[in-house]
Amino acid sequence: MARDTIDSTPITSVKELAAHLASGSKPKDQFRLGTEHEKFAFYTADLSPVPYAGPRGIEALLKGMEGLLGWEPISDKGNIIGLADPVAGGAISIEPGGQFELSGAPLDTLHQTCRETNAHLAQLNQIAEPLGIGFLGLGFTPTWSRAEVPVMPKSRYAIMSSYMPKVGKLGLDMMYRTSTIQVNLDFADEADMVKKMRVSLALQPVATAIFANSPFTEGKPNGFQSFRAEIWKDTDNQRSGPIPFAFHEDFGFEAYVNWAIDVPMYFVKRGDTYFEATTTTFRQFMNGALKDKLPDGLPTIGDWNNHLSTLFPDVRLKKYLEMRGADGGPWRRICALPALWVGLLYDEGILEDAWQMVKGWSEAERLALRNDVPIHGLKTPFRSGTVLDLARDMVALSREGLKRRARLNEAGQDERLHLASLEEALALGQSPADQMLERYAGVWQGDIRQAYRDYAY
Repeated sequence: MARDTIDSTPITSVKELAAHLASGSKPKDQFRLGTEHEKFAFYTADLSPVPYAGPRGIEALLKGMEGLLGWEPISDKGNIIGLADPVAGGAISIEPGGQFELSGAPLDTLHQTCRETNAHLAQLNQIAEPLGIGFLGLGFTPTWSRAEVPVMPKSRYAIMSSYMPKVGKLGLDMMYRTSTIQVNLDFADEADMVKKMRVSLALQPVATAIFANSPFTEGKPNGFQSFRAEIWKDTDNQRSGPIPFAFHEDFGFEAYVNWAIDVPMYFVKRGDTYFEATTTTFRQFMNGALKDKLPDGLPTIGDWNNHLSTLFPDVRLKKYLEMRGADGGPWRRICALPALWVGLLYDEGILEDAWQMVKGWSEAERLALRNDVPIHGLKTPFRSGTVLDLARDMVALSREGLKRRARLNEAGQDERLHLASLEEALALGQSPADQMLERYAGVWQGDIRQAYRDYAY
């Protein structure tokens, strides 16, 4: 998240919070997609991580992008920590370990989001190459220890870094050593949100298997297809996971709110100051628990938006839905991730077909998929087949959904072209992790440093 919001509108009830989420509902002809992608910054000379400060650091990179793009700088205690596009609505931010992120603007087609991605990477390399900086598209840093990863000067990250070891063993690895690709998608109303939430939660482990891209830790195979996905199982289970209550009959905006307000907060922001609040739930905040700690002590819509950004379920609800299951990857995968979900969720008929595919799965089956996919990926057993079978069905449905959308580029091609990298890999029955492990055992001759060449942008 590039910027923590400040909106002083007071809030007093669960219904107000639910209405705020519901206000994201849009007519279907106004549906948009926003793609977020992170990548690891490294020095090309020695493959070491890039620190924040210094003439060749993340700070210099951000200032160079500011000069090139003319976007508004975002600062935290005098340090530039991101950039905001005041026209289109996109943003650049940095994750705790210096992972460099583009939060794309809300766009109409996948062709536009792919052009946005290509432009961003070209602009970024224009600034980065003279600094000797490259970027790696994987789900987990393949060589760096946690101690080697630099710490970015963002106030919210300092609070999170102190809190994470109290609630899980791998939270700091999540913060400092993982990268992801996400897509944010719209809903028409509460019923549409509920169906999309259920379909995407059920199929999120399948997407994880398709995009699994983190089989190495500190230079060696780690025994996982997606170690990033494994990390989320022991990060902070109060605020993350498959949220099974989404499949309960009474699920809707208010049910999500009632879950979210009972999760401890990280912070409350007033002006430029972050007040640590990790022992207080949002419900307690609403009931006056912070009256003696804050200048005003009363929750606002800005506080609610910030709290929502610190929840990490597999699919996150804000005024839109965030698909959170994929590892970071090379540039073709950046375009493929939104293509997969847009095709699946933006056509009513295909969405219903996807629901018919998953609605009979039990909670135990959904949980088993989530637990087993990080280890076995596409080979994970499911009923009479494997996750590979589910992945092929999922992509086939998405392909038909994109065909029905019929959004053409200048060459007359529709959006199905952005699924090509997934279809090629699934035809071979391979995930990106499978392909990396083959290279490691073969042409790389056990030298994982070759990944910085083959998977750099």
